Amino acid sequence: MNSQLTAFITLCCTSGVLNLYLCLYVFLQRFNYTKIAQLFIGYTALITVYCFASAFCIIATSLEAIKIWTTILYIGMATSAPLGLLFIMQYLGFQLSKKKLIGILVIPAISIVLVATNDIHHLHYRVFEIDPVLGAPYIHQEIGLWYILHGIFTFSSMLVAFLLVLTHWKETAKSYRPQLIALMCGQLIPIITAFVYLLGLTPQGIDPVPMVLWASSLLYLWSIHSSRLFRVMPVAKDAIFHSINDGVIVLDESYRLIEFNQACNKMIPSLTRSMFGMDFAKVWLEVTGQSIPFTGERVVKTQEFELDLTNRTYQVRISALQHVNHGSGLLLIFTDMTEVKNLQRMLEKQAYYDELTQIYNRRVFFQQCNQAYVEAKGMSSSFTVVLMDIDHFKHVNDTYGHAVGDQVLVHVVKACQDELKRGELFARYGGEEFVLALRGCTLVEGEALANKLCQSIELQPLKTTEGIITTTISCGVAEGTNGEETLYQLLNKADKALYSAKQAGRNRVHVYRDNEKAKIYNH
Repeated sequence: MNSQLTAFITLCCTSGVLNLYLCLYVFLQRFNYTKIAQLFIGYTALITVYCFASAFCIIATSLEAIKIWTTILYIGMATSAPLGLLFIMQYLGFQLSKKKLIGILVIPAISIVLVATNDIHHLHYRVFEIDPVLGAPYIHQEIGLWYILHGIFTFSSMLVAFLLVLTHWKETAKSYRPQLIALMCGQLIPIITAFVYLLGLTPQGIDPVPMVLWASSLLYLWSIHSSRLFRVMPVAKDAIFHSINDGVIVLDESYRLIEFNQACNKMIPSLTRSMFGMDFAKVWLEVTGQSIPFTGERVVKTQEFELDLTNRTYQVRISALQHVNHGSGLLLIFTDMTEVKNLQRMLEKQAYYDELTQIYNRRVFFQQCNQAYVEAKGMSSSFTVVLMDIDHFKHVNDTYGHAVGDQVLVHVVKACQDELKRGELFARYGGEEFVLALRGCTLVEGEALANKLCQSIELQPLKTTEGIITTTISCGVAEGTNGEETLYQLLNKADKALYSAKQAGRNRVHVYRDNEKAKIYNH
């Protein structure tokens, strides 16, 4: 064996030993590293197979032995390049589905099978034989169609991995750049060596790539110790920007659109990259159909507003943004509040409204009526209340059951709502009792409305599966004074009037007047 071959074998074995050491070192330390170390272990293990198999190919003296070691060589070589790409992508924060991972490894798997069975089809090598002039281990080969496809794929994998790292150089902090240098050189060294081999500048029939991979190994070791590779890694800005759930829009100092993330694009599908550079007021009008909800003045403090869009509710926070070049801009962050708002509405409905009749409950009535009553007294305005009670409601429940009783309650409320056109405060007072607060209404007007409600309910019997049920109500009406009288005192007057109406035979209206007998209306 001549000295040149000995040198080749030594270089291949050196690369193999260094990669094996690197693989074992990271494997033993894997519990101290992030998950990305697992891909690196597989990557260096495959390169180790590639390097040692290359050395055995050089040692082999027969064509059969060379073919066997070439097949083993391809197990490492064909899969290490795409695995290196996957390692780089995970390092930079890319998320890949299982289908894409399998898709990347399909071509290497096919290449291994085709090399192992090449004597049958000759798709990878059209000719693969010992060089008739130089002899073993030099090989004379003529490449086949799949060799070209495999070469393009392998070269592309390394080139894409290199370019991905290169594109993230500027946005990576200086303390992490040694990691990028190691990763870029780890891909660039075999690319350049393979290119030189294809140009015919290396010995024919001898693969020079495994002879230089020791340099990549040393760079990886340097990066592990100098910049804590696998312990602390920079995650690409784009990966963070596009992976957050909130939508983000970035405006420059002239309030032109310069960036948005994928989450924002899902929230506002009509937002496109063709709008970059456009004035944001025009963009906003085009994508939402609304005028921009903030001015072009600099936002010193964070501002918030709500946006209803595509049946969703978003909270939009706007804050000033200082760019690296000392220019100012705006940052808009969209948070989907739909579920929160729906829950808020549901809780509000439960807190404010009667569950059965869907009108205000007693607690909300007192909250709103107290305020309205105080305001009316302050303005010397009329204020009248009407208390209503469904006649013989207990008899309905006892005779037809509570389900029909609930229908009667809903029926009475609906009949009253049909007559209430002024937005009066209408609430369920308790059980079968209801209350009306009429701001700006005199006692005479309240009395007239109560009579109208009585007549309407009496003339609209309820049709049920149990038969037709005629319902009537009794009402007590009282007007507030401009003195110190409270709402509770006013309601007490209406309650006394209601009691008198029921004592007088029901289905009637009783108007409360101080120092005067009640005036009862029969229908």
